[in-house]
Amino acid sequence: MSARAVYALVAAAIFALEVLIALFVKDDLVRPYVGDVLAVALVYAALRAVTQLGVIPAISIALLIATAVEVAQLLNLLGALGLNSNRVARIVLGGAFDWLDFAAYLTGAALVMEVEALRKRMR
Repeated sequence: MSARAVYALVAAAIFALEVLIALFVKDDLVRPYVGDVLAVALVYAALRAVTQLGVIPAISIALLIATAVEVAQLLNLLGALGLNSNRVARIVLGGAFDWLDFAAYLTGAALVMEVEALRKRMR
């Protein structure tokens, strides 16, 4: 199996887990923070599946996207676009700005880097 196919499967698995968290978990830890950790990993895996980006460029772009989403929350982009009541938009973009989300994004990036380093050592 090619590396891109593996990344595509990982992205699909993380996406499925994210959807389950968004739909069924209503707590103060898993949904807001573990979901954000996984979101960075999801974007990273998707980028690696569809591009030839290396680890550092892909994780950098994933962090930039996560940051952009958080800034959109800070600026109430959903409200400005009239999408506050759109459930899909709220799941994808989130509903509330939280400084701690940046720590979750960085944690996700660090975990991705650790997994990639482990994969490299195992080869």
